[in-house]
Amino acid sequence: MNHPWQAIVGWIVFVALCFAAGQLITPNNAAGKDFRVGEEGRGATVAADAGLPAPSVEKVLITPKSGSLDQDAAGRAAADISQRMRTIPDVATVADPVRSADGNAVMVAVTVKGNDRAAIQIVPALLRQTAAVQEANPELVVAQTGSGAVERDVQNLIGQDLVRAEMITLPITLIILLIVFGSILAAGVPVLLAITSVAAAIGLTALSTYIFPSAGGAVTNIILMMGMAVGVDYSLFYLKREREERARSGGTISHAAAVELAAATSGRTIVVSGFAVIISIAAMFLASDVIFSSIAAGSIIVVLVAMVSSLTVLPAVLGKLGKRVDDSRIPFLRKRAERSGGTGKLWPALLRPAMRHPVATLVLSTLVMVALALPVLGIKLSVAGTDTFPRQAPAVATYDRLTKAFPNEGPRHLVVVEADPSQAGTVRSALDDLASRAQADAEFGGRTSPELRVSEDDRVTTLELAIPYSANSKEGETSLATLRSELVPDTVGQVGGAQTYVAGDVARVVDYAAHQAEKLPWVVGFVLLLTFVMMVVAFRSVVIGVVAIVLNLLSAAGAFGALVGVFQYTWAEGLLGFTSGGYINSRVPLMLFVILFGLSMDYQVFVVSRIREAAARGVPARQAVYEGITASAGVVTSAAVVMVSVFASFIFVSLLEIKQIGFGLAVAVLLDAVIIRIMVLPSLMTLLGRWSWWPSTLSRPVKSTVDPAGDCRVMNASRT
Repeated sequence: MNHPWQAIVGWIVFVALCFAAGQLITPNNAAGKDFRVGEEGRGATVAADAGLPAPSVEKVLITPKSGSLDQDAAGRAAADISQRMRTIPDVATVADPVRSADGNAVMVAVTVKGNDRAAIQIVPALLRQTAAVQEANPELVVAQTGSGAVERDVQNLIGQDLVRAEMITLPITLIILLIVFGSILAAGVPVLLAITSVAAAIGLTALSTYIFPSAGGAVTNIILMMGMAVGVDYSLFYLKREREERARSGGTISHAAAVELAAATSGRTIVVSGFAVIISIAAMFLASDVIFSSIAAGSIIVVLVAMVSSLTVLPAVLGKLGKRVDDSRIPFLRKRAERSGGTGKLWPALLRPAMRHPVATLVLSTLVMVALALPVLGIKLSVAGTDTFPRQAPAVATYDRLTKAFPNEGPRHLVVVEADPSQAGTVRSALDDLASRAQADAEFGGRTSPELRVSEDDRVTTLELAIPYSANSKEGETSLATLRSELVPDTVGQVGGAQTYVAGDVARVVDYAAHQAEKLPWVVGFVLLLTFVMMVVAFRSVVIGVVAIVLNLLSAAGAFGALVGVFQYTWAEGLLGFTSGGYINSRVPLMLFVILFGLSMDYQVFVVSRIREAAARGVPARQAVYEGITASAGVVTSAAVVMVSVFASFIFVSLLEIKQIGFGLAVAVLLDAVIIRIMVLPSLMTLLGRWSWWPSTLSRPVKSTVDPAGDCRVMNASRT
């Protein structure tokens, strides 16, 4: 406040430097080994260290545009693509063309040098050659797929979706803020600060990748989602309190004094709620997972930046704008914004059940939340794969046609055996036996084509077993269980001193989900404990700490139940534009829990702070609950609407994982703002009375006369 221009210029320079750093620095992307967990991860590491990593293969599929395949034309196209691919320096080998069983498709497999991450850089050069062959053969469909091509297409789609989400979020947020403030400047300041906070955070996150390697484009989505939500909310809290202080004084205090009062009240609330969000997000580091570490780092950075902007440059901007922040008011919205400063009739009516019948309201509202949570009992977790990727991605559509024509080109099991080089012959014989048994086993689809490789020092031997099932399918999991519990122990498991691992696509799905399930209790415990401690310290009340935990668990459970009900089944596929895999992505529950727990605290801290302010003035407990909720109703409702609109815009993102996160967060905030804050919280705190603040003691209550209608308006009050 004393040096506003220094704060404003300093913020502009800070954002510019961070953004420039993000553009100039190449992020440190996580390598394949960073994603490995469980037995699958150990097996993949042994194979890679022995010079037998899973090859990165791009596949070119040649099919007819209609009717039967012209064999001569397909042969010429296959020869052309083979010759072109061999001229690319980063291509290791080009396999001979292979015809499908029905003769209606031809495949050319191109193995590139390096791992899957390196392949992504090579893919554009391969695609150019594929496009050239397609152009030369218009009567055929010449298309490319593979891990590199799929990731490239999916990331391109996510980029387009991100732009679309921004186009949805920004106008809706501006409209909401215009309705709240009735002023163009007052609405534009929070949005501008949120956008600059996101820009700075993206740049700082690029720097942080050298400590926490980047796990992909989803991090940017989360940063945008979190940055817009908390950035606008923190500014909204501040602006509304500044206006409230001016209105309360009847215009007797200066604009600068109102800003300082807002800093002393809402500023403290922003700090407490911001650190509540950060503590929750920090729990993701306990998951021992590169994806969660990457997302946690980006999310913490954007929340910190949003907090700093709200506490530094926002007061400076308000101080310099002065009364001009209201001069840009829109006439037909001005009166509405002024009316919203009071309690009006809506909030007394909504709060009447909790005030007059707290026991019944608490029981009924809790039962509603429990009913919403019931689908969680049937939750199924798995790792998203190609089967849940957006089908509009060209490489994904090509993958579908490829696996239909060549069933063995789908997921594979990888058996890795590490033994003394002198036992190489014995290991090979045992693996041959295993392959024969797998080929005869119906659980492997009867189409297994074993591929055996041996390291140069004869120490490590691998066996690939192709299966005609999805990596997330029950059949795939059954075949994995058979391998691990029967086939491997009965064959190579009998080789003395040998270490065996079953890795591959299905094992990666199963082991990753198991890893998340193992880490989830630790993450949940950390969040609950630290949140409890922080609330106790902030409000000097053990009871408030317990209440915060219980209410947030209720809203989280309700959101999880809705998530399972919508995405684990097929009824909403057409409505929300997705293909259900019959499960929830295994990363989503943990990620949702920590984020929504932090965001729920955002509202609770603000509302409870207002209730405590009233109680500290000596207002009776029931009336303090009423005053605190009605005083914060407008700003919290507006903030909730902004958050819901931001999160809901991500439901339209093509990637199912982001869609599930956006839906879960939107539902959680909605439940928290409507059921928890209007019904559960007021009824519970009304019943607790002044015990809410135990063991601290507040001012003695004043006498009050309550409106017989039950809306808790004070008709007359005097200190006892």
